[in-house]
Amino acid sequence: MAQKTCAACDYPLDENAIQVTIGGQTVEVCCEECAQKLNEAHLSAQQEG
Repeated sequence: MAQKTCAACDYPLDENAIQVTIGGQTVEVCCEECAQKLNEAHLSAQQEG
C-alpha cells in the first residue's frame, strides 16, 4: 500500500512525487527539497546513535 502524503511534510502527493531510499526503505516525497530534508535527518540520526 503506497502512502499518499509526503514523508517529510505530509503534503498530498500527486504524479510529481519523488521516490527516495532512506535507510533501505523507499519513501515518497513531494519535492527535491523534502528529499534533501529527509536524507539529512536520516544522516544526523545515524550519527547520534
